[in-house]
Amino acid sequence: MRCVLYYVLGVLYFASYYVTGQNLVKNPSFEDYYECPNTLGTFGEHVKSWSAPTAGTTDYFNTCSAVMSAPENFNGVQQTKDGQAYAGLYFYAPGDYREYIQVELKQKLRANKKYHLSFYISLAEGSDFAVKDFGVVCSYKPIAAKTKKELSKGRLYAEKGNKFHSFEINHPKFHEDKSDWLAVTTSFTAKGYEQYLILGNLRDNKFTRKVQTKRKESKKGAYYYIDMVSLVLEDTSTLKEFELETVHRFENVLFDFDVFLLGTEGKETMLRLFNYLKTNPGINIKIIGHTDSQGPTHYNKNLSIKRAKSISDYLVELGLDKERVSFTGHGSSKPISNNETETGRRENRRVEFILAKTNF
Repeated sequence: MRCVLYYVLGVLYFASYYVTGQNLVKNPSFEDYYECPNTLGTFGEHVKSWSAPTAGTTDYFNTCSAVMSAPENFNGVQQTKDGQAYAGLYFYAPGDYREYIQVELKQKLRANKKYHLSFYISLAEGSDFAVKDFGVVCSYKPIAAKTKKELSKGRLYAEKGNKFHSFEINHPKFHEDKSDWLAVTTSFTAKGYEQYLILGNLRDNKFTRKVQTKRKESKKGAYYYIDMVSLVLEDTSTLKEFELETVHRFENVLFDFDVFLLGTEGKETMLRLFNYLKTNPGINIKIIGHTDSQGPTHYNKNLSIKRAKSISDYLVELGLDKERVSFTGHGSSKPISNNETETGRRENRRVEFILAKTNF
């Protein structure tokens, strides 16, 4: 399940989904809700487009709440990865108890097409175990299993009139970081009937790969926060040509005036770029920041460097070797549009990149 990469006469053909790509997950960061959560187990009731596919009581945290809040809540302290909300669920608990999240996709997946799935997780401080495997179910209809245990294949097959396929994301290390968010990613080929996505642990306790962790307090389980769920078509039928050692522009990474931090859309783009670089270790990247003409020259120079550095730091945070990424900034010295209009100034507040087989 690797991304497609072609080399022809020294030219790199880079699938355009790494630079654009529509997220097919509705309400991916759980920001839209029917009601602010005020008690445990209300994820399926309060979060728009999402549900709980079993009788497990998945939790919903939002800064709007005094009870189910973020960053502080009953299971620890964790800042949101994006926006004001995140989900919380047990991936491992006594008696094979499990919790899941389920979402209807914006459109049915296309048969024999590859899709890139990603989400962020963080182990809650109250957990005394960390797990290594994360399960994924793609189904034709929503699942409504009357069980609090794991969604085994036997229980899935009991869903009459439904179709599904399931797989696991097997990470090389245990997810036991209780302060930072960790990106979990994979690619898979669709069957052509998938309309719903379910995330959680599909194994029972006996077969769950787990490790005991140092803990703030014992909850006898592995409880994870989840944020920023993304599913993007890896459309290799629309290849875009990128020459090595040539400047290219991130089409959907633009900055607001006087801002250098990445927004949600920019982070999704960086995640796809990271996965490309991870599967192609011979390619290095240089990030180049730019500003519009508003403000002093020296200030714009520093701001453009901060914009490039924010992307460089994010790629390193995701796991890219820092030796493979460098950054610089040109301030307002290289505009691509008219600085006399707001539209032009916004286009000039951009980030570009260069790919090469050598170090920069």
